[in-house]
Amino acid sequence: MKNTLKTLWLATLASFSISLACGSTFAQDKKADPASVSLFDGKSLQGWSGLTNWSVQDGAITGENKADAPIAQNTFLVYEKPVKDFELTLEFKIVGGNSGIQYRSKLFDKDKFVVGGYQADIDANKRYMGINYEERGRGIMAERGEIVAVDAQGKKSRVGSAGDADALLSQIKWEDWNRYKIVAKGHVLQHFINDQLMSEVQDSESAKSAAEGVLALQLHAGPPMKVQFKNIMLKSTNLFI
Repeated sequence: MKNTLKTLWLATLASFSISLACGSTFAQDKKADPASVSLFDGKSLQGWSGLTNWSVQDGAITGENKADAPIAQNTFLVYEKPVKDFELTLEFKIVGGNSGIQYRSKLFDKDKFVVGGYQADIDANKRYMGINYEERGRGIMAERGEIVAVDAQGKKSRVGSAGDADALLSQIKWEDWNRYKIVAKGHVLQHFINDQLMSEVQDSESAKSAAEGVLALQLHAGPPMKVQFKNIMLKSTNLFI
């Protein structure tokens, strides 16, 4: 009986110790989980830089390409700090034209705010919505509905599907607010709209993939357009360089 009680006591002690250890690990993981940081105060462009085509209207960052004062080339509103691995969420609304969210990108012209690199595309004409497009680079990296891998030499292969392109497009609310999420972790880049995966790129091209760079919002040259962004939240363990 004594041996039995001793065995039960030791088993209980061991179980309690494991529970404490697991609880401690969970607490550490929870503590290490970074909080989201707001990149827009809802009333000013503090922290952002761009041409006068950008303003704050109705609590949203607003870019306008007007018929009586058209822009000559694509221009961007650039955030003051670059990013590495991150999860970005925001709400957007577009009326006419094309726009996008640049990330891990390069600033080519500081005066005209010209940016190139990965772009989560936004398109009122419905062709490019949700795709991964490399501005001033390799062009379309993945169409809507595609999961694409790029090897070290730059060869692209479709390795999976995120769904039918037209079905995914039906999830968009046109000329209304939608939620964009970009997840960039290592060489994997994912674009979600309204919680639906739209495209994924696994970019391992040694000469052209980017692990860090500029975050920016696009105002596209061409026909008159208006794009708005709000509730811009960034979360990452490698938040800023």
